[in-house]
Amino acid sequence: MHTVVLAVHIMLAVAITILVLLQRSEGGALGGLGGGQGASGFLTGRQAGNLLTKMTSWLFVCFIVTSLSLVVMAKQATAVEKTTIVPVANQEQAE
Repeated sequence: MHTVVLAVHIMLAVAITILVLLQRSEGGALGGLGGGQGASGFLTGRQAGNLLTKMTSWLFVCFIVTSLSLVVMAKQATAVEKTTIVPVANQEQAE
């Protein structure tokens, strides 16, 4: 389960990065590739901007959820595997 959540987490990170780069900014970024301008009949500049913003927000929420899930799973994994710094003597060594 940990591996699946980690894989989804990495895919979300890549998707968020791509969406942020596609959004139109004052510096230009990669917005010219379809993030804000262009004469496509599918979405106008404003609609594409709103769609990218909403998608980025939802992916970010999912990213936070997977982050918290990974933390909880890691905490449970370390709670099960109790280790000690002080070595424990075997019964045979004690006698």
